[in-house]
Parts: sequence; C-alpha cells; structure tokens
Amino acid sequence: MLARRLPTILPDLCFEEALEITKIHSIAGILPENASFIKERPFRSPHHTVSGVSLVGGGKIPKPGEISLAHYGVLFLDELPEFQKNTLEVLRGPLEDGKISITRVSASLTYPCEFMLIASMNPCPCGYYGSKEKECTCSEQAIQRYRNKISGPLLDRIDIHMEVEGVKYEKLKDEKRGESSSKIKERVNRAREIQKMRYQKYGIFSNSELTPKLMDIYCKLDIPSKTILEKAFSQLGLSARAYGRILKVARTIADLEECERIQKEHIAEAIQYRSLDRKYWNR
Repeated sequence: MLARRLPTILPDLCFEEALEITKIHSIAGILPENASFIKERPFRSPHHTVSGVSLVGGGKIPKPGEISLAHYGVLFLDELPEFQKNTLEVLRGPLEDGKISITRVSASLTYPCEFMLIASMNPCPCGYYGSKEKECTCSEQAIQRYRNKISGPLLDRIDIHMEVEGVKYEKLKDEKRGESSSKIKERVNRAREIQKMRYQKYGIFSNSELTPKLMDIYCKLDIPSKTILEKAFSQLGLSARAYGRILKVARTIADLEECERIQKEHIAEAIQYRSLDRKYWNR
C-alpha cells in the first residue's frame, strides 16, 4: 500500500522526462489508447515469477523490459526473496548505470532505466521474526536460506532500508489523519526545483544522478559531519558505494529542508537508513 502511494508524492514530470517515458512505452507497444503523451510517472509491479528477460528487456526483437518501462518512475518488487536470485542479480548493473544494453544477433540496443526501486520482504518465511506480538516458528537455517536470496551487492545498491512494524487495531481505527500526499508533494516539488536549478548546466535532474566529480562540488561536508560519517564507517563496515549513496541521500534531506549546505543531522539521518542490512545480514 505504501509503495503504491509513492507516485502520488513524487515530483511532477518535466517535458523532457515525459517525452522519454512516452518514447519507451511507444516502442514497447503499450502506449495507452487515445493517449499521445504520458503525463504521470509509471508504476510497475511485476509478479515474482517474472523472468530476467522480462525484467531487463530482450526477445527476438529486443524490447524494453520492466526496468525501462519504470523509467523515471517506480519499480515495485513485492516479496523480494520470492524472486529467482539470478533474476534479481541482473538489477545490479542497471541500478548503477541507469541504462541497459541488450545485444542480439539482429540488433544491439540501449534503453534508459532511471527508476526508483522499491522492494518489500518479511524478516523470515513465517513473517514473525523479531515480532513482539507473535513468536517466530522458523528455524535458523530456514531464516538464513530466506535472506541469502538477497545478495550483499544488491542490498548495497539500495539507498534506504526501513523496518516497518505491524499496525495495531487502535491505530487503524484512529480517525486522526496524517499529512496529505498533496502537502508532501509540495515539499518534494520545491526540492526538485532546487536540484533542477543547481544542475541545469550538467543536463541532470536530481541528486541521484550526481557523479563523483559533482559530489565533490555539491556534497561538501563540515568537520562535525565528516566525524559522524567516519565513525559510521568504522562501526558499521560500510562500503565505498555506501559512502556515495549516503552523501546523495543527505543532500536530498537538506534540499527538502531547503538548506544550502549538508548539516551533521542530515548525515546522521542518512546513515540511519543504511543500518538494516547490517542488522539482519551481517551475522
């Protein structure tokens, strides 16, 4: 449910983004009837039985796969460990490069795939590992097999890891409303405008597209922020890839708060989003 709500708070499409999405959907032959232009960010949610070819693209006449159909939108993989491990591993390159090259005898094509990957999973096969409400019935071996379907390199390419507890009935019946999607989207749009103005001469739209060279310019840290990041690396055993992703997330948090420079609290928050894989996989 949370994943399906995400497109409602993503920033509005600019003309260039909408044009790229429309081209891809037109090539795939799935452009909506009586629609010549796609104006909303795509949301793709393939079943866990999807093949690697369907996910990344291909076929006798190479067509875009799910990752390209989710370009500038959301690719949602529900029950992540239920997917074939070799199918998930093909995501590693596209997540890093933002494009996928497909080579066949008849043609060699490259499709863009700047998508937001959202994935969900239970902590164990029965779903109750670590629960305060119900006891887990899974063996240690079963839990380990379940988690081993998700490799460390794939996890390392996911910027944010969040643990969500079960919702109790008292909260479900509570009539108090949270912040609306339209209000959140206003903040997101302001942050996107900041990023578009900042990077307009580089031809990129967002912090996620920053290169190491641009990160040196726009993700500079003060001494307190560097100290927090250094301690996190020594204690959590983070990778070099995680370093860049933490900086990009911190830059985005700062933009949402309309701060010109990254502060130590932005770094601390970004680091908190990288700890879940150490809790469950670094055992």
